[in-house]
Amino acid sequence: MSTDTVTETSSLTSALAAALHEAIRAAGGWLPFDRFMAMALYQPGLGYYANDTPKFGQMPQGVAGQGSDFVTAPELSPLFGHTLARQVAQALEATGTDEVWEFGAGTGALALQVLDALAAQGKAPRRYTIVDLSGSLRARQQVTLARHADRVVWADRLPEVFDGVVIGNEVLDAMPVQLLQRRGGQDGGVWHERGVALAGDGRLAWADRPTALRPPLDIEGPHDYLTEIHPQGEAFVRTLAERLVRGAAFFIDYGFPEAEYYHPQRHMGTLICHRGHRSDDDPLADVGLKDITAHVNFTGIALAAQDAGMAVLGYTSQGRFLINCGLLDVARDAGPRDHAMLGKLVNEHEMGELFKVIGLAPAPSAEGWHPMGFASGDRTHRL
Repeated sequence: MSTDTVTETSSLTSALAAALHEAIRAAGGWLPFDRFMAMALYQPGLGYYANDTPKFGQMPQGVAGQGSDFVTAPELSPLFGHTLARQVAQALEATGTDEVWEFGAGTGALALQVLDALAAQGKAPRRYTIVDLSGSLRARQQVTLARHADRVVWADRLPEVFDGVVIGNEVLDAMPVQLLQRRGGQDGGVWHERGVALAGDGRLAWADRPTALRPPLDIEGPHDYLTEIHPQGEAFVRTLAERLVRGAAFFIDYGFPEAEYYHPQRHMGTLICHRGHRSDDDPLADVGLKDITAHVNFTGIALAAQDAGMAVLGYTSQGRFLINCGLLDVARDAGPRDHAMLGKLVNEHEMGELFKVIGLAPAPSAEGWHPMGFASGDRTHRL
């Protein structure tokens, strides 16, 4: 790492630390974790997704000049986006819409793959709108998508009403979560909300406060239990339901249905950080320089959508979804490298089982068709 990079990184962390200290003091000395996570990831110019540090790529920091922290499916292989495009094309036709919306487009790799595949099918959308809060990533996306510049636009937020097919890969997991800690067992245990305070030496420190908040399920057992709840992710889905008049939405992310998410053995929760292709469980260290994420409670997402008037089109593993959408056909003429990556996308011990796909649609748009991605192995009944 160059001296300039070290200096820039030090300045970045110092500025974000100062902003967090000010926010904690303004909040009376205690900041709920979801507010901390929002600042750590999205504070303008300083948060992890709002600064210029490299994030996406197949090689870790210091390797081949990439300096990335993690790799997503579109970076592994274009087979991912080319296969997803088949589902997008079906959904566009079935819902009578002509626009694609992508949330959190990262490097723009997925958008490029989807647009290339749709164009090859003669089904290019009238417009491809990217909703992304990161200015630095937007600049990178513009370069990546230059050959589709005539149909790609960017937005900071959703309009009040819109039509189209929505996609989001690893978006829900990056939405701030609240942390709940039970001290003691199921009988007589006391729940606390975990937040962030300042220690005597000025460092960030955990601090818990009693709370009336609870996980959606009772947690059996005599042990302490740490977990997350997802009000922001569920609020996002309700907002989507209120504004998407016609179309469908497909979200791909790692997570579980509720019964698995709040299993008694998952007593340390799912919160995790990523930096340099390594993971750790300390979000209070190196703030702004690493990703902070939690698994998705897909039951909560489905219920939020249904409560807001949407239908659940299906829910299954990423591996099953891609195979249903014709991944093997798409890969027929692919090279050796993409064939090697195919296994990572679908194998149960890789991304194939950990990642799930959920499909949602306004009730009128859900009638008369069934998404190809859920044709076999639909697990909606497990939500």
